[in-house]
Amino acid sequence: MAINNPHILIVAEHASLRFGGEAALPLHYFRFLRKRGIDVWLIVHERTRDELKSICGDDWDRIHFIPDTLWHKLIWQASKILPRRVSYFTFGFASRFFTQLLQRRIAKRLIRSQQIDVIHQPIPVSPKEPSMLFGMGVPVVIGPMNGGMDYPAAFQQMQGKTTTIAVKIGRFFSNTINRLMPGKRLAATLLVANQRTHDALPDGVQGKVVHLVENGVDLSVWDAKPDDREPTEPNSRTKFVFVGRLVDWKAVDLLLTAFKAVVGQVPAELEIIGDGTERSALEQQAKELGLIGIPETDAANLEPNNSQMPDAVHFAGWLSQAECAQRLRSADALVLPSLLECGGAVVLEAMAMGMPVIATNWGGPTDYLNESCGILVNPTTRESFIEDLAAAMVKLAQSPDLQRAMGEAGHQRILNEFNWEVKVDKILEVYKEALRREKAIAPAKYPVFATVHK
Repeated sequence: MAINNPHILIVAEHASLRFGGEAALPLHYFRFLRKRGIDVWLIVHERTRDELKSICGDDWDRIHFIPDTLWHKLIWQASKILPRRVSYFTFGFASRFFTQLLQRRIAKRLIRSQQIDVIHQPIPVSPKEPSMLFGMGVPVVIGPMNGGMDYPAAFQQMQGKTTTIAVKIGRFFSNTINRLMPGKRLAATLLVANQRTHDALPDGVQGKVVHLVENGVDLSVWDAKPDDREPTEPNSRTKFVFVGRLVDWKAVDLLLTAFKAVVGQVPAELEIIGDGTERSALEQQAKELGLIGIPETDAANLEPNNSQMPDAVHFAGWLSQAECAQRLRSADALVLPSLLECGGAVVLEAMAMGMPVIATNWGGPTDYLNESCGILVNPTTRESFIEDLAAAMVKLAQSPDLQRAMGEAGHQRILNEFNWEVKVDKILEVYKEALRREKAIAPAKYPVFATVHK
């Protein structure tokens, strides 16, 4: 057992910057730990093989892949028939369960061949998702988890009755499933992003529960001090930006409706970065609102603040992290109106770029933002939410000084609390603390621990 220089094995469903969301977390842990010279290995599904080969370079031999089997492909095809949330914890769970069974075999081999001290399972981040990583002979750290969320009361109808019932049934049986697959109940350490997630953990947890924020920021990509930002030209339009998947719960349709009111009051533009199932509908909505597609011959006769200004909204599609960072350097504020956002890494990335953020006062963004660096909009009713989103954008557009002050506060908050270097310091201490606790009870709790780490 090497407490001061532990050998770490990261086990995850995916590790990918392209997939985004929680899939980026295992890759960040792996890369930043290797940057510190820590001996770390990664077990992940082969769907991201090509991306990881291009990113990980000299550490390629430390990555082990689970094959994309016929069972995985059949389950994925079957999952398309159900609503997203229902599919996630039915067919999606079946796929993840099968992946973990295969990962166990590789993990046990690596524990012996590489003298692994700690296993870390950073995703899935759902607190109720069962884990098959138990009885491995070494302590297991799971998380940070982030979940236990529902839509705000005024937007419950968005997920439909079928999904609502299915989610309730799934949560009701989660304790039973976690007894059958007791990885979380037996883990040495469970990391949770907030109290909401803590409260959603399965019953009977035996390990230590530690609060640690889910997301972090890679300052080698997302770093532009407020003084380094591109200057705003006098009388130019304030540029707002949205970054994320174009799916219903991101509420980009409500953002477009709010933005219609904004451009009627101040010169402004909105860039929407991302792709998804809702893109065509959102582009059509923007056209119907008169935010895009106005002929130049008609636009020449319009006033600067007119709601019919051409190309007030631009759909950029999917962009790489480097491209997103470049776009954010020329933007004035980020808007994230999501109604079911457990994490919200994009909020931290915008803060790192010295930008103020407007976000929904619900879920993940509330873990990152305060009044010094952003504006949180209450999702009380659909109408008030749209009005308050518009008011927040107008407020920032009318006050460049407020934009700069919030940008500076957010940037400093990232440096102090949310950059990946700070997060890796914390996760290393979590590993070491778990090893110290397990050392005394290893012979009783982990029968093979003493022989593996003699």
